[in-house]
Amino acid sequence: MKIGMIKWILFSLCLILTIKIQGQELHVFIKEALENNLKVKQFEKQYERIVERKEEVNTLPNTEIGAGVFVSTPETRTGAQLFKLSVKQMLPWFGTITARENYIESLSDTNYQEVVVIKRKLVNSVTKLYYKLYGNEAKQRVLEENKKLLKTYEQLALNSLEVDKASAVDVLKLQIHQNEIVQQIEILQEEFKGQRATFNKMLNKSTDTPIVLPEIIQLLDEAESVNIENLKIHPELVKYDKLYESVVQSELLNQKEEKPSIGFGIDYINVEERPDLSFDDNGKDIIMPMVSLSIPLFNKKNKSVSKQNKLKQEEISFQKQERYNVLEASLKKAVAKQKAAVISYRTNTRNLDQAKNAEQILLKSYETGTIDFNDILDIQELQLKFQMNKITSVVDYYEERSLINYLIK
Repeated sequence: MKIGMIKWILFSLCLILTIKIQGQELHVFIKEALENNLKVKQFEKQYERIVERKEEVNTLPNTEIGAGVFVSTPETRTGAQLFKLSVKQMLPWFGTITARENYIESLSDTNYQEVVVIKRKLVNSVTKLYYKLYGNEAKQRVLEENKKLLKTYEQLALNSLEVDKASAVDVLKLQIHQNEIVQQIEILQEEFKGQRATFNKMLNKSTDTPIVLPEIIQLLDEAESVNIENLKIHPELVKYDKLYESVVQSELLNQKEEKPSIGFGIDYINVEERPDLSFDDNGKDIIMPMVSLSIPLFNKKNKSVSKQNKLKQEEISFQKQERYNVLEASLKKAVAKQKAAVISYRTNTRNLDQAKNAEQILLKSYETGTIDFNDILDIQELQLKFQMNKITSVVDYYEERSLINYLIK
């Protein structure tokens, strides 16, 4: 088992232990995605195909076999030549086949890193969408609770209307707010269907397969601690190292192919006996061993390939540095957004507590007949806003946590 795969398994286990507390289903979804996702299967087959190419290059050039019949049989001292058979085998320069195998091995290592990256991206995507689905359902529940609360306030307003302590406008405002909440619920339900379809397709399942989600996910106390040095061994960057090594192996192969090829063969010529003479070598067949060289005297191809390989190495170095810069910026941005999510969550928690206290004060005033339904609506809207913001903060926190895990775990 390769070291990269071992690290990947450890990463997955750490991630599962982290998220299993939040919802028992997530680790199951990740496992299903890694096993069934079609893009993962595609890259795994691509890797297997490249590995199989080692068998393809571990071969010699085709053996050349020739046969010919003399139309006009040339006469020799020992007799007429009737037909000719020849066999020839070209051999590449010493170490060429090994160089080809090393080159294919380097390509397979590069492709293996692609598989690791695809799997890590899949885990990140599944995790993010999982929390989006959770956030969607949690918001629907909050809206349902607020709809019931508004219904209660509506009944209070109707009771107050009968004793001239409220107006019909108060009742209509409460009904309008209920209609708006119903609209938000319906929109969230449609969004949930789309998100669920995307989620299920990542697992290669039917779009309408039910998804079991936890009712409550608590925010962790602190943002994720990161070690930016871990970013340097990220598979996306290791891939460039493997790609660079493949160019090195390509150049070694190119240098081998610049050498002459050696050929060994044998010619056999059938000679007819001369009937008019009698001597020891009469009709003796001709056997001629042969050695040949194939020398690229006027071939500029190998020099051009060497130059291309050098330029390719420089290109890969720049690509790696550019990708590192992007990943580093993404990491720092994710850490900042995760900290912002923690701050937002705490602030909205405090504001929600204060809004609930204000609501209790307003409800107590109902006993004295001085309730103001405009204030009730304002407080209810604030509570709804703070509740929705808390859910958004939780989703943002775990989305950024997933991205951080992708980058440094």
